[in-house]
Amino acid sequence: MPHPNDTIVILDFGSQYTQLIARRIREFHIFSVILPAHTPIADILTHQPRGLILSGGPASVTHAQAPSLDPGIFELELPILGICYGMQLLAHHFGGAVTPTTHREFGRAELEIDDTADLFAGLGPTAPFLVWMSHGDSVEKLPVGFKKIGHTRHAPIAAM
Repeated sequence: MPHPNDTIVILDFGSQYTQLIARRIREFHIFSVILPAHTPIADILTHQPRGLILSGGPASVTHAQAPSLDPGIFELELPILGICYGMQLLAHHFGGAVTPTTHREFGRAELEIDDTADLFAGLGPTAPFLVWMSHGDSVEKLPVGFKKIGHTRHAPIAAM
């Protein structure tokens, strides 16, 4: 049984893969809970998370009506993993540039690891990893203080 202090909160932006993300985390014996992206911080904190995952979703952070979250989340001093829309939201929030792509990436792609520190530590050889990509926007410029740690053929910044 996972320890209650090992909870990961997944904030759902409408991804079709959010349930799969939660299941994969639970396979590592880490409890995860899925909450809507607009969940108030106080409700998130009742789960005492060790970290947050911002899911993907069908929207674009470049649109005025793009779903967002309480910006106070970034002040919680919790590790945050952004996947697809979640990564683009992080880049956008912290001053990076997110733009529509000229080549929409959908399906299997090879993720090349540029830096094995932290996020990719312990994964073994840095040969390309087969991943699933589904996006029409991309991070074109990193926010100050961020570094590129992975790319695909059509996404120069696929991990940061």
